[in-house]
Amino acid sequence: MKKTRKQRRKFTSEFKTQVALAALKERETLSELSKRFDLHPNQISKWKQEFLSKANVVFSNKEEKTEKKQEVDIEKLYTKIGQLEMEKEFLKKNLKKHNLL
Repeated sequence: MKKTRKQRRKFTSEFKTQVALAALKERETLSELSKRFDLHPNQISKWKQEFLSKANVVFSNKEEKTEKKQEVDIEKLYTKIGQLEMEKEFLKKNLKKHNLL
């Protein structure tokens, strides 16, 4: 008789967040949560710790993205200015050659 492999379950980030928040509230024990969500208590603890360790990202991420976006925008602007300056000089030289200036 062949054993069938149990397929590994995949969880969404929303589900993991829901479980971690339920664990943080501590209204139910890990045992109760594991039955409610059909998970091993160690998995719940792991997600809870991961949630807590990355909680600072929630608030800092927006600020960092804004700063990075501004830096990228400034770099693009300087690049465009450089390109336009080169085009201007090129056109000046060509106009002088053809005595149009």
